[in-house]
Amino acid sequence: MDSVIYSYFYYTTDIRCTMTGENDLSRLLKTMQPQLNDGEFVFCTTPDLTNINMADVVMLFKEQEGYTLLLTKATADQLPLPYSFIASWITLTVHSSLEAVGLTAAFSNALAAEGISCNVVAAFYHDHIFVDKKDAQRAIVALQKLSKTA
Repeated sequence: MDSVIYSYFYYTTDIRCTMTGENDLSRLLKTMQPQLNDGEFVFCTTPDLTNINMADVVMLFKEQEGYTLLLTKATADQLPLPYSFIASWITLTVHSSLEAVGLTAAFSNALAAEGISCNVVAAFYHDHIFVDKKDAQRAIVALQKLSKTA
């Protein structure tokens, strides 16, 4: 088995990604089942990762200006890294395809109609929505309403 270490992730040539997820927008909306995760989350930035324990990172994205990190608020406070937005994390538990069309637009429009800002992370299996902590319950209600009317 060939393997390679690349950017803190372990890959092997034996991994086959055969589950592509749901593409049908109507089914995605009807079965998205939003789940509110426990905790408070923050977006931070840093020019390097020297003092960052990758096990503490929820998400990492390299931008031209530096690294964007999504961390628990407690981790950011401990490092300390500055942040300005404390978020709640909602996971759409349906396995959505990365090629699905319209899901992000549908739920972001539903949240916008309620005056709720959202930051979205599309991962391999699920879409993750970060909303202001104070809006978490209203966001869940809006997403459940969207799902029921789809």
